[in-house]
Amino acid sequence: MPCYARILFIVLCLILLGECRKHRSRRKRWSAPAEGHKPGTPLSKKVADGTKSKKLKTSHLLRIDEHDFTMRPAFAGPAVPVGVDVQVESLDSISEVDMDFTMTLYLRHYWKDERLAFLSTTNKSMTFDGRLVKKIWVPDVFFVHSKRSFIHDTTTENIMLRVFPDGHVLYSLRVTVTAACNMDFSRFPLDSQTCTLELESYAYTDEDLMLYWKSGDESLRTDDRISLSQFLIQKFHTSSRLAFYSSTGWYNRLYINFTLRRHIFFFLLQTYFPATLMVMLSWVSFWIDRRAVPARVSLGITTVLTMSTIITGVNASMPRVSYIKAVDIYLWVSFVFVFLSVLEYAAVNYLTTVRDGKDRKLREKAREQSQNLPCTCGMSHGRTMMLDGTYSEADANSLAGYTRGSMAADDASEKPERIVVHLSLDNEPTETKKKKGFRIIQNTHAIDTSSRMIFPGAYILFNLIYWCVYC
Repeated sequence: MPCYARILFIVLCLILLGECRKHRSRRKRWSAPAEGHKPGTPLSKKVADGTKSKKLKTSHLLRIDEHDFTMRPAFAGPAVPVGVDVQVESLDSISEVDMDFTMTLYLRHYWKDERLAFLSTTNKSMTFDGRLVKKIWVPDVFFVHSKRSFIHDTTTENIMLRVFPDGHVLYSLRVTVTAACNMDFSRFPLDSQTCTLELESYAYTDEDLMLYWKSGDESLRTDDRISLSQFLIQKFHTSSRLAFYSSTGWYNRLYINFTLRRHIFFFLLQTYFPATLMVMLSWVSFWIDRRAVPARVSLGITTVLTMSTIITGVNASMPRVSYIKAVDIYLWVSFVFVFLSVLEYAAVNYLTTVRDGKDRKLREKAREQSQNLPCTCGMSHGRTMMLDGTYSEADANSLAGYTRGSMAADDASEKPERIVVHLSLDNEPTETKKKKGFRIIQNTHAIDTSSRMIFPGAYILFNLIYWCVYC
């Protein structure tokens, strides 16, 4: 038994010795110094990575920790010149109701800060993102009369900072701003609007910071593809002046001015043409029989309600201004024409009703008087009718084919109001009939006949004056 134990012990010792030798060989292979590759050797050894050497930090290169960047450059000295240029990327929207516009632009600032100067053998600039902006001084430019504004942050903040070896700095950011625009709608929709975007330093007066357009009018650039659905962009231009605040002093202010002219075609289709058609439709009632009351009344009410709907729709998309707009003049005059056509039929219907009542009374009176009419049996070619000087349509139609004969008063002392009219058969030619015959009253009222000419003529005259004044 002791013999087997010795043999097992010897085997374990040999195994341990072999493992120790393998471990030593691995340590030598990984700890060997790196050597350059020699030609002819079968295997190349690993070369050291030179990119992992320690670099100088940005804060050390620009000496940010050595200066106080809460103060402007040349503090307590002359004003810092800050040049500005703008590139308009898009003009997103124009709102008449809110009286504002939304614009996306690239805003760039140029100034010199000697504290950021650094040594460079190649004289190349260094570009940084928005994280460095929080550590150095930058101009505090803001948009005057802005309602909302933000810096785009997809995928990171759209801010670029470029520093040159001599200390010149370019600071660029991409901004969308919504600013107020005072609009005059007295000529709407035949109007032109001029809007302004104003830039100014918030804290520094003109004694500390001087804002100016870096290249004059060339400082403002626009994209040729900018377009709006309702407006034509006529021109962009720049200007600058001083702005005074009673409590803080004078500030440099820069202006971006642009003029917009409204497209009229949309409003011609949506407002002017429908209004004109409604006015013309109201004239159709002048050619409808005056006794067709349901037809003429329904047509008049329909045109009036349609005009009211058009006026309401236009005013719903406009601000509540206290003055009259050009479109209001056109729509309300059109509404008056439509309303007058309804009143015209009311007058025609009233006069027709009054006349029919009189005719009815006359017919009843004539029927009563005809019972006391003298005998005319000896007349071979005539008829006699009792009238009092007036006649109805039915009476006039019954007299067709007769001409006026002799008239005699029948016993004026007894019945002075009674007149005996003797009608003889008409054997005269047509021309004589037109001159001497009774006038046959047609079913068209004289007011309708006159309205057929007066209403269109007056509306055409109004359109000529309107378009000559506003175009």
